[in-house]
Amino acid sequence: MRTLSRIGTALVTGLLLYATGSAQHAWAEQAGTAAPTAKKDAKALFEEGDRALREGDLSKAEQAFKSVVAIDPQNYGAYANLGVVYMRRQQWDAALEALHKAEKLAPKVAGVRLNIGLVYYRRGDFWHAIPPLESVVKDEPDSAQARHLLGLCYFSTERWVEAVDMLEPLWPQFSNDLNYLYVLSVSANKAERPKVDERAVARMMEVGGDTPTFHLLMGKAKFNDEAYDDALKDLTQAASQDPKLPFVHYYLGMVYAKKGDYARAEQEFQKDIALEPDVVFNYNELGNVYFESGRDADAERAYRETLRREPKMLSAHLGLVKVYQREGQQEKALAELQIAGQLDPNSSQIHYLRGQSLLKLGRKEEGKKELETSVQMSSAAREKRQKEIEGPPNPDSVQDPR
Repeated sequence: MRTLSRIGTALVTGLLLYATGSAQHAWAEQAGTAAPTAKKDAKALFEEGDRALREGDLSKAEQAFKSVVAIDPQNYGAYANLGVVYMRRQQWDAALEALHKAEKLAPKVAGVRLNIGLVYYRRGDFWHAIPPLESVVKDEPDSAQARHLLGLCYFSTERWVEAVDMLEPLWPQFSNDLNYLYVLSVSANKAERPKVDERAVARMMEVGGDTPTFHLLMGKAKFNDEAYDDALKDLTQAASQDPKLPFVHYYLGMVYAKKGDYARAEQEFQKDIALEPDVVFNYNELGNVYFESGRDADAERAYRETLRREPKMLSAHLGLVKVYQREGQQEKALAELQIAGQLDPNSSQIHYLRGQSLLKLGRKEEGKKELETSVQMSSAAREKRQKEIEGPPNPDSVQDPR
């Protein structure tokens, strides 16, 4: 079996299934500044909201917790549980607003910061997820949930060494979890820790056997290794064993897109949408398929649908930029680049695309300046990466120079 080397960042969003549940904050009589009678009413409302949240009645829970904070604006538990309500609805901005209010009122409550990290993770903003999760691990080093989630964020931001350091101690709890083993193997391979990599791969084969999930993970590995024909075999096997397996049709769509079979790719993304309509990546990749097929109107609709579901998805904004540039709508392209630049101020690609549009509009000086900035940023990024590569040797790689 080929090693899981050169895998890169895999799609892990959606594979993590932590129960966010009710915040379960005990009612504190001394909390807040409400009068005693009002506090009594607020306590009853809090308990009502807590029951509704546990029973899955999100509308009733939201109404109850909003009533609590109207009576007692200092009640962090109500804000925390409002955050959970919005998380379950995937209303990420509203969830963050409520959770940050809870954090401000109760900065020492680790569970609030854990949910903040989880919100950022679920929306794919791994960089902002890391600080709150690091604070949770610092305060509660035995929290398996926090360590696992932080390890996945390190993995998704290609901080391979930190990912291994965070995830390897979780082996006793997670060594039967194929997704955990996959992420650990990839991270260890990138961090040049061959013993950890080999142990994880061996365990994957032992646990996975001939299961659909095992074939999905192998297909993902081979896809990222650019072995598209081999990936197709594993992913097709996974889909035949379990046609409703999450992400299997997504990855089949990705493979077909790489092979230039855009009609089959579109079919697979549509299948995954039918199974998982809330997975925003499908709409974005459909946009890419339509763009590569020259179907600009369809591509624009797909990217707009992506942004309706996740307004901060940078790749969808950049997809619209490319559509507008090809159509000669440079002003529209610049408007999208303005939004994209706010989402990622350090992107050399954004400066490059902006330079292209400005040049086509005849704004030569501005365009040249943007292109020069893009080149400078790209060079700085390469130098930084080179310094990281030339860092001190890793003991594992010295002992076993594979």
